[in-house]
Parts: sequence; structure tokens; C-alpha cells
Amino acid sequence: MKKKPRIICVILGGGRGTRLYPLTRVRAKPAVPLAGKYRLADVPISNCLNSGLNHIYLLTQFNTTSLHRHIQESYQFDPFDGGFVRILSAQQTQDNDYWYQGTADAVRQNLSNFGNYEPDDLFLILSGDQLYSMDLQKMLAHHQACDAEVTVAANIFCKSLASGFGLMKINEDLSIQSFVEKPKDPQLIESLVVGELTQTLSGCRQPRPDACLVSMGIYIFKASMLTEALASEGHDFGKEIIPSLIGKHKVFSYIFDGYWEDIGTVKAYFDASLRLTNTLPPFNFFDPQNPIYTSLRYLPSSKVNQCHMQEVMISEGCIISQSTLNRCIIGLRSVIRDGSTLKNVIMMGSESYETPEEKEKNRQLQRPNIGVGQNCYLENVILDKNVRIGNNVRLCSVGQPECYIKDDIVIRDGLIIVNKDGIIPDGTVL
Repeated sequence: MKKKPRIICVILGGGRGTRLYPLTRVRAKPAVPLAGKYRLADVPISNCLNSGLNHIYLLTQFNTTSLHRHIQESYQFDPFDGGFVRILSAQQTQDNDYWYQGTADAVRQNLSNFGNYEPDDLFLILSGDQLYSMDLQKMLAHHQACDAEVTVAANIFCKSLASGFGLMKINEDLSIQSFVEKPKDPQLIESLVVGELTQTLSGCRQPRPDACLVSMGIYIFKASMLTEALASEGHDFGKEIIPSLIGKHKVFSYIFDGYWEDIGTVKAYFDASLRLTNTLPPFNFFDPQNPIYTSLRYLPSSKVNQCHMQEVMISEGCIISQSTLNRCIIGLRSVIRDGSTLKNVIMMGSESYETPEEKEKNRQLQRPNIGVGQNCYLENVILDKNVRIGNNVRLCSVGQPECYIKDDIVIRDGLIIVNKDGIIPDGTVL
């Protein structure tokens, strides 16, 4: 009887997260808060756990302290079950003194940390900055049914939105005939349109004549194939490793036609987050069959006093009084005081409540308490954790410069971001 292959899940935590700056100023990209109470890393980890996969490695190298704390608090397994979520940070060794040079290099540098795997074992490689719900067992079954050495998950995008992703051209049996990472040439993109082939793609809802297949950054490698591929000098899966295998090895696509969002930029993060406030959001956090796991907290229910709200998500432990909120995500322990209006705002909340003694010290220092003060107006704003917004503050990104950095405020992608622990004094207008 053939031995069942071991499945090793590897989540790529990314580099410095420069496209998500300043949200990654003091934290790793997978640790960026999501939907009020989660972290980005919770999504791929939950997809693995919901698919019955619990040998999970998370590769990171920058600002990992808060991520380590979150993983340790959130994912504790029965010792008899053998499951784990383990963080592997970049480190200098006797054989290697380089930081991760790319996605493939991050895996290469950790091959010795994945245990004693056999040639037929499978590596499931995922990205740490995406929002989706996917039964990974279906992709694994497809990989084995095709007798593939490599499988690349693909989503269907119209060609006008496809240039920021890896694009693939496939055959009718779903094998990949060409793969190009982030092409910019319009003619090259046009040549990669799959068009009417979408009618025959597994799981595709309807034909899309302008459709392209974009790589989701989710790969399955047969272990022997991975070690062979990483013996080359290529540093990145999309740019070098996958294209080098096309035509030489059994490389197949797996078509996933569900909701999938790459949230690697501030604008993409903001838009994807606020879409969660829709009456029927594209991503379902309320799915009892596929929950998103996170840290267990012991917080009181949120308290809302005489407020007007429309399309708002509120996390635990909040106190919101006599305010107006429209399309907002309100994070843990948030405090919003009388007379304030928030429109298109992500408020990440606070890591702790302030004591009366701390509030008295704030008064002596003429420093606002944590949260949003009285009679404020905030529009198109991201408030990172532990921010202090004084009374009568107005922050609105409309008409502001595209790039602006001053004190605790950054404007990027048309949005105002108040840095973690930032202080905005009374009467500030921007």
C-alpha cells in the first residue's frame, strides 16, 4: 500500500512590506490587523486548518515581535495531535549570512527546518497577504489526479486588471504552456488572454472573452521537484522558478473561481476591508463551516450609546457614544466620543484600556486619551492601534497631496493614515 504523502504548509510572510507602509512600519506584513479583530496571517492559517492541514510554517524576517506574540497566543494544539504553526525568521548561519532574497529563496533557506520529508511528500506554499476561503484539499486532489509535479492556483481576472499579477496560458487539460510574471506589454497581455477557454474551465461560472488567468501565489510542489527547482539560483517563484519549469516538467493550473483579493498595498487593503461592511460582503466571516481563527480574548461586549450607523463592523470591547459612523471597521477596545463622525474609516483599536491614573496623567501632559475625541470628523482614514485623536479634529483626504508625511500622519494612495501610537492634538485640521 502506497504511503500517504505528508503535506507541509509554508506561508510566505513577505519582505519589508513597503507597499503597505506605514502599516508595516512596526510590524510584519502578516501581522497587519484585518476586519477589526484578525491579522492577515489568520486567513491562510485558517484555510489550512479548515482543510485538515496542521503542519504549518510561517516565514518572516522583518518586525516579527507582534506576529510571534499573536501566533503563540492564537494557535496552541493538543500535544497528541502533533499540529503546529511555527514561525521561521530569517537568520544568519555558518553557511548563509543573507536575508531572504525572494519567495523561493525564503523556502530554500529553510529546507532543513521542515523535518525529514520524503520525495513524494507535498509542499503547499501560500501567500500571507490575501483574503479568500478555499478548500485546499480540492487543490491537493487535483494535483494528484493530474500526476503533477507542480500545481499553480489561478483566478480569473479581466485583462485590464491582470498586469499586476503572474499570468499563465494553459492547455485544455489545464497544463501550463507559458507563465509571465507581471507583464506590462499590452500585446503580451493580449496573447495571454484565455478567452473562450473559460467555458471549459473547471468551476468557472460563465465565459469571459477578456479573461486572463492570474497566479494566486499558491503552489503545490512535489518535494523532489521543489528541492531540484531550488537548487538553481532563482530567488522568486513567480519571476524565475515557475517559468523555468514550464515545458520541462508536469506543471498544471488549478482554477479557483471564488472570491480572492491580494491586499498587498494600502489602497487594496483599505478597499478590501471596507467591502466587508457591505450588506452582502464578498468574503463571509460568518461561515460556520470555514471560520477564521484568531486570538482568544476576554473582552466585554461593545457598548453603543445613541449612535447613527450604516454599514459598520464593530469588534469586542468598544465604547461608542453619540456618534455617526458610515462604512467603518471598528477594532478591539475602540473608544469614540460624543459628536464625532467617521466615514470610510478603519480604526484598529487599542491594545489595552487606560486606567483613571493614566487618564489623569494624560490631562497633566495635555495629551488626548486613547481613541477618538469629541466633535471630530474623519473621512478616508486609517487609524492604527493606540492612536490618540483630540477634540475637534478634522482629517479628510479629499484634496490632499498624494504623498505627505508629517509627525504621526502619512498620506498614501489617497488615504490618511495615523501611525500606531500616534497623537493628533485638539483642533488639528487636515
